[in-house]
Amino acid sequence: MTAETPDFIRATRTSYDTIADAYTEQFPDHLADSPLERSLLGAFAEMVSANANDGAPAPVADLGSGPGYVTARLHALGLPVFGVDVSPRMVELARRAHPDLRFHVGSMTSLDLPAGTLGGIVALYSIIHVPDEHLPAAFAEFHRVLVPGGHVLIMFQFDETADRMHLAERFGHEISLDYYWRTPEAVAERLAEAGFQLQARILREPRGEEKMPRGILLAHKELR
Repeated sequence: MTAETPDFIRATRTSYDTIADAYTEQFPDHLADSPLERSLLGAFAEMVSANANDGAPAPVADLGSGPGYVTARLHALGLPVFGVDVSPRMVELARRAHPDLRFHVGSMTSLDLPAGTLGGIVALYSIIHVPDEHLPAAFAEFHRVLVPGGHVLIMFQFDETADRMHLAERFGHEISLDYYWRTPEAVAERLAEAGFQLQARILREPRGEEKMPRGILLAHKELR
């Protein structure tokens, strides 16, 4: 981190470093009992592969990769993929669990990638830690690094009765972690402003012990 690193990134990084081991133990694969989300990853993989010009799809970034299970699933679907997470400890655990895959520390608001190099981006339950004023910068980065026709798949929790939540404790550890709730319509609007064309908008109701609905958006960067 540098002196210019936004405070929310510092707080998110410190919080997830603190709870990374407990989080990974409790959620080693959050998609194991989520057939809808798994099927959408499969559709995303097909779309990214279909957009390849020379037979081989451009790399895919899993932003907010956490323990690495989404990255691993995308790899199993045949995509060249790497994970990016703001937490060095999460990256360390992901590398340990998936030593054949690539993970590195970074922020979705400032990707250390050349323009027009990614075939796709997934951000599963990670934009929830980005404040409203920084979300346009994140989506502008998504647009910048994608090839023409590149796809983005975003999933997130939302609450129509509140727009923010702060946690000072989780898994018995003291943290300072903010969550930002946005409706699918609000996130779709931000994507459109960044230059994306929306392809699918899905609302999934809570199941099991979940308390909040899920928004799922699939969009693509227009071909030039």
